[in-house]
Amino acid sequence: MTNDDTSHVSLAPERRPAVLFLCVHNAGRSQMAAGWLRHLAGDTVDVFSGGSDPGDATNATAIAAMAEVGIDISAEYPKPWTDEVARAADVIVTMGCGDACPIFPGKRYEDWELTDPAGQPIEVVRTVRDDIERRVRALMASLDVSAKA
Repeated sequence: MTNDDTSHVSLAPERRPAVLFLCVHNAGRSQMAAGWLRHLAGDTVDVFSGGSDPGDATNATAIAAMAEVGIDISAEYPKPWTDEVARAADVIVTMGCGDACPIFPGKRYEDWELTDPAGQPIEVVRTVRDDIERRVRALMASLDVSAKA
């Protein structure tokens, strides 16, 4: 007789946490944050971003600042957030979208006060980029997600 009772073992795959980054134009801060999380967490987290009033294009200086650290966000484009994505998110990180950001009961919210990189010189955008990296790493730790090697 063998002891292979596995009734206590879950064979269902664990669901990945989902994070939604929101700002007004979805052209700078939220795109950088999404880029950092995708870069650091790989496919262990579902990453979304959106804006309450999406801009026309991703901020070129934000793209340049992220490229300096080896993260390519040049293919990203501003998009509106959707109720469907917001409802699917475990964490909603707002970045200055104020009253236009969605509020759904039972969601974990973080509000990151960050300088808007729009119209800022690269030196300012670098400090925003580095601040976002620190915050993304702290968010990952709180979700028990390790940075990929």
